[in-house]
Amino acid sequence: MLEPRLDPNRDRTSVELFAGGGGLAMAVHRAGFRPLLVNEIIKYACETLKANAADPRGDSERIPAPGERWPLVEGDVRRVGFDYLWDRVDLLAGGPPCQPFSLGGVARGDEDKRNMFPEMFRAIRQIQPKAVICENVRGLLRPSFRPYFEYIERELRLPFEERDEEATWREHDEVLRARLAEEPPDLKQRYEVVTTTVNAADYGVPQVRNRIIIVAFRSDLDIDIERFTQAVRPQHSETALIRSMLDGTYWERHPTVPDHVRRRVMSRLPATPPDDDGKLPWRTLRDAIQGLDGQRPLPPVPWDLLDRREYQLGGFTDHIGWPDARIYAGHTPNELDRPAKTVKAGVHGVPGGESVLLTDELWAKAPEGSSYPYRHRYMTVRETARVMAFPDDWKLAGPRGEKMRQLGNAVPVTLGEIFAGAIAAALDEAESRR
Repeated sequence: MLEPRLDPNRDRTSVELFAGGGGLAMAVHRAGFRPLLVNEIIKYACETLKANAADPRGDSERIPAPGERWPLVEGDVRRVGFDYLWDRVDLLAGGPPCQPFSLGGVARGDEDKRNMFPEMFRAIRQIQPKAVICENVRGLLRPSFRPYFEYIERELRLPFEERDEEATWREHDEVLRARLAEEPPDLKQRYEVVTTTVNAADYGVPQVRNRIIIVAFRSDLDIDIERFTQAVRPQHSETALIRSMLDGTYWERHPTVPDHVRRRVMSRLPATPPDDDGKLPWRTLRDAIQGLDGQRPLPPVPWDLLDRREYQLGGFTDHIGWPDARIYAGHTPNELDRPAKTVKAGVHGVPGGESVLLTDELWAKAPEGSSYPYRHRYMTVRETARVMAFPDDWKLAGPRGEKMRQLGNAVPVTLGEIFAGAIAAALDEAESRR
């Protein structure tokens, strides 16, 4: 599962901050980067990392040998020193906590003390990595935060221009604007920044998940930015999914779908197929449950086993029925023949209908007031992990709520791997020209 696509002629290295349950760290490793350090503060997320790929590093600031497990530093990133990694890191990765910018969060923006972007910039100053990748919520782009987001981009372009402790971000922003207008004295201290707005479904993830991915390359490397942007273009589309349903190829993959379900889905599609956009179909929740990329199908959860007990259904861990799922206004369910709704972490558990699944089974008698003819239940943790593109043998630590929170905070592995792979290819190409 964790075997990276290593080039025997190169030893690509990485550092991961805010690693959470390991989605982006796993993706970066799969793309061929060897982790020199992984950091996380949340207890259960640390337990997940240790259960799969990491060992506590302790106080020893050492460089692990190839093949060693990921060195994990548990605790507050603000107490982690990176100087011993100076000029040894190809890729610095992380998703700084996004609560300040989430549409569902406190919305205090840059004044919120949970904003961890300054720690990413400190790590850059102490490491001088060749590339940086950050994932975050699309709320960073809304008008009220857009000026601050543009400031973040300028900070990433000039991370060595450290902000004075007494300066406001606006004052520091003016300094950055002035420096960017000048010729850089050292190209190793300036970065080229590419911000990409993504929907994970467009990259083969069976989930609608709108995010931004910020990538920066050190300017002295002379990266072909246009080639990189081409490499991370979407390869899947809703249009292609609709066409596959209309021409029958989608249903050929799922021959056991009841006729009444197929008729209901088809009744909402256009009579005339949309133009072929040359892309692959979006992957659906049904695709994920049936198994993607060699996975075995997940067995159905019996209605009499919605009791929170671990039955090891089909030999899968975390495939556990959960009772009391409800559908009401603002709490609508996932449908099997669409990508899943965005998996969210939630403040007090999983919010809304993001974890409710509409099954193929008709009610004998639908509940009063229900507009859905099908029975519904909560998604299992394993089903949720699949729509986050986590492999089935990735062990999640903690009670159900903590496992769901780790998944909701993660980067879908497939999405992260596409971007990390494109970064590795861009670095390879740049170095081959030198």
